[in-house]
Amino acid sequence: MNKEILSTERKEYLKSKKKKKNLVLLTQILVLIIFIGVWEFLANKNIIDSFITSKPSRILETFMNLGANDLPRHILVTVYETLVGFLLGTGLGIIIAIILWWSDFLSKVAEPYLVVLNSLPKVALRTCNNNMGRSRNSCDYCYGNIYFINSNNFREFKWIFKNR
Repeated sequence: MNKEILSTERKEYLKSKKKKKNLVLLTQILVLIIFIGVWEFLANKNIIDSFITSKPSRILETFMNLGANDLPRHILVTVYETLVGFLLGTGLGIIIAIILWWSDFLSKVAEPYLVVLNSLPKVALRTCNNNMGRSRNSCDYCYGNIYFINSNNFREFKWIFKNR
């Protein structure tokens, strides 16, 4: 008999917790709908600048048209390049680590250079963002980054800082 009373109390407790959870979820959804509705209303009445903040209907329209501009193909290319870069970098890193572990002489020669490279910000070691499959002058919009690998910048004397 004692187990029956606990079971009923437990059921009531779980029922109240579920009701509270559903009420919180419903309130969150209601707040989101009101926020989006007020945003759309203010943008349509030109109270807020829809050029800066856009408006929900324009965002939804853009989202619905994403597939029309070959977005899935671009996503696949990006994922492919990311995986290839990760695998090449990991493989090269493992090979270099094995060589440095195996050869005491090479590890002592490379140590000061590796210490300097490790202390540099990793952003300074990157190449231009979108130079894969583009023309030779594709990096005109890269600002103030140091290029170690990008050969497009060796043509000018001021190749370290592009916009100086």
